[in-house]
Amino acid sequence: MMRFFIPLVLLLSLPNLSFAETGLPAVTLTTNPDGSQEYSVSLQILFIMTALTLLPAALIMMTSFTRIIVVLAILRQAIGLAQTPSNQIMVGMALFLTLFIMTPTLDQVNEVAIQPYLNDELTSMQAVQAAEVPVREFMLGQTREDDIALYVKLAGREGQYQSYAELPFTILMPAFVTSELKTAFQIGFMLFIPFLIVDLVVASVLMAMGMMMLSPVIISLPFKIMLFVMVDGWAMIMGTLAASFGV
Repeated sequence: MMRFFIPLVLLLSLPNLSFAETGLPAVTLTTNPDGSQEYSVSLQILFIMTALTLLPAALIMMTSFTRIIVVLAILRQAIGLAQTPSNQIMVGMALFLTLFIMTPTLDQVNEVAIQPYLNDELTSMQAVQAAEVPVREFMLGQTREDDIALYVKLAGREGQYQSYAELPFTILMPAFVTSELKTAFQIGFMLFIPFLIVDLVVASVLMAMGMMMLSPVIISLPFKIMLFVMVDGWAMIMGTLAASFGV
């Protein structure tokens, strides 16, 4: 059996030996006439696949997803429903509303970065730099100046930036998320007020009737659901969230 196995191993190793002699053409670095460097397609695909692992973090940290999901979670808590809508439904709603809100920004990224790169008009690094501009404009439009100043101060870089366009993403991203959380809690507070009033009215009525052993939540929950449905609450919430981003 060995006399058949050894030639088979040698035969399979011949392509590898010849490939090693000629080098690895899939891993190359080309210097362009303007001095910039361009990686081979294989390396670019490797970089893209690696970047896909950071896609969930980028979705949360650089889009409208954070504000939407926090507001929906506060709304569910204000109504008093523990698992309705379910987490999957809430994440799906937040995801597609994020896509709706981010469509103008994504269209700009496609126009100035993706299509020129696919048409070989830009290198991969130039496409990344071009894609940063629309995303940065969106994030700056939703970020408070106080939050930016806070992280610039924490980084110890006061006076180093002449404009917000010079801010690195290491400062802009936490400032953006901080502003998003602050805005989300402000919207959530406004949502809590009408449902809190319903809870107070129901609790007061039950106490006046001497029914102190009956939980007010059992009685107030149908009224809160009815109130939310009568005012077309879902349309109001989605419209308010979209309008808060200037859509």
